Amino acid sequence: MKLKKKSPSPAAKTGRQPSDRPEDQRLSIGSTFAYGFQHVLTMYGGIIAPPLIIGAAAGMSATDIGLLIAACLFVGGLATILQTVGIPFFGSQLPLVQGVSFAGVSTMVAIVQGGGGIQAVFGSVIVASLIGLAITPLFSKIIKFFPPVVTGTVITTIGLTLMPVAANWAMGGNAKAENYGSVANIGLAAATMGIVLLLSKVGNAAISRLSILLAMVIGTVIALFTGMADFSKVGQGDIVAFPTPFAFGVPTFEIAAIISMLIVILVTLTETSADIIAVGEIVDTKVDSRRIGDGLRADMLSSAISPLFNSFTQSAFAQNVGLVAITGIKSRFVVSAGGLILVILGLLPVLGRVVAAVPTPVLGGAGVVLFGTVAASGIRTLSKVEYKNNMNLVIVAASIGFGMIPIAAPKFYDQFPSWFSTIFHSGISSAAVMAILLNLLFNHLKAGNSDNQSVFVAGTGRAVTEADLKCLADGDRYEGGKLIDAEGKEVPVESSSKSEH
Repeated sequence: MKLKKKSPSPAAKTGRQPSDRPEDQRLSIGSTFAYGFQHVLTMYGGIIAPPLIIGAAAGMSATDIGLLIAACLFVGGLATILQTVGIPFFGSQLPLVQGVSFAGVSTMVAIVQGGGGIQAVFGSVIVASLIGLAITPLFSKIIKFFPPVVTGTVITTIGLTLMPVAANWAMGGNAKAENYGSVANIGLAAATMGIVLLLSKVGNAAISRLSILLAMVIGTVIALFTGMADFSKVGQGDIVAFPTPFAFGVPTFEIAAIISMLIVILVTLTETSADIIAVGEIVDTKVDSRRIGDGLRADMLSSAISPLFNSFTQSAFAQNVGLVAITGIKSRFVVSAGGLILVILGLLPVLGRVVAAVPTPVLGGAGVVLFGTVAASGIRTLSKVEYKNNMNLVIVAASIGFGMIPIAAPKFYDQFPSWFSTIFHSGISSAAVMAILLNLLFNHLKAGNSDNQSVFVAGTGRAVTEADLKCLADGDRYEGGKLIDAEGKEVPVESSSKSEH
């Protein structure tokens, strides 16, 4: 009898791991799209902010800015699907939402205002992203330099650096508005946050996991009844609109703009590497150099193609990493569904306008919990680090402190060269660079290291002298401030001055 040869599985053909990973979990269609929509709501404010800022700097009309926003939603959705579903060599197959990176906003505004216009921005994004695609193998090899002391530091910093975003949303989002920071805005944010916490406590697992989405819906309803939500503009504009390639003209290529954007790409690669590692920690799945490389290549390919549809550099959204942590929904297919929703929003501007009508304070209230969860995940990772007789405490302290500088003082690097301020104006990049360098200095280049290199090291462990040990007998123990022997009797303790005479 001739046995039939078993055909290789799809996993074997692609070199992927078998479908026993947490991120490969499949939920019902309804749950998948519900949780996916929750991801969209979480990052919607972040993905529409860059085109709003860049479009305004370019002097675009409200209609053109609307087209720019729709294009960013459309491309972000496609990039998310590529990152989560994956094809050979492209896509980390992790629950990461992609969208326009904030890292390049100031650089793009500078290019626009420098006379290059939006066309020069698109041209610089194309070239810089292709260069980034070429150098991703280098970035994917740095996984061995990301032990828990580095990853925990970066994840903690990601959460902390996002808190100003949540605070700004809670205050209203627009610093020039009359009601910015009003009791009403902050009260609505607090109510939304309270609803998230209450729903998280509910015994029903589905309600608890959908707490962010449900809290946003309830918060929006509250805003409607209090006159803080406005849906009057939902019906204005096109219902369906496909992003027209090169709608704002053919890209132009300027050397200075390309160099500036290349720095942004390096920052984006650093941040995306950190996000891939962070979500890998949260999902509790293996993240190796190959997987990081696949994720970075997806990032760069999406960024290189995005100007074709009038969008900008793509990057993983850190706030959605927090959503994965707080809901416990690790399925990448949930995020793929969110990507499909983003594509639909990009094709149906009317739906995008509905989501855009969600009051910013509602996003802020949910953001406080989400971003705090990211920081808490980092702290959990740091709890696994060994701090005895090494410099890990110094690495964590210096890196987090360095990462907080641009958050605490946004103008700190204003007098530095533009290339330097572009890199270190991001708290995430600052912390990542510092943590990697210090880890190399203290844990890899060990020449000159000792067990007690600083006062910080001395305080991280306990030690007793050999003479003290010789004074103890078997069964001795320390209870309530007293030394008790094996028979339960207190051993008298002489003062040091008396013992010396």
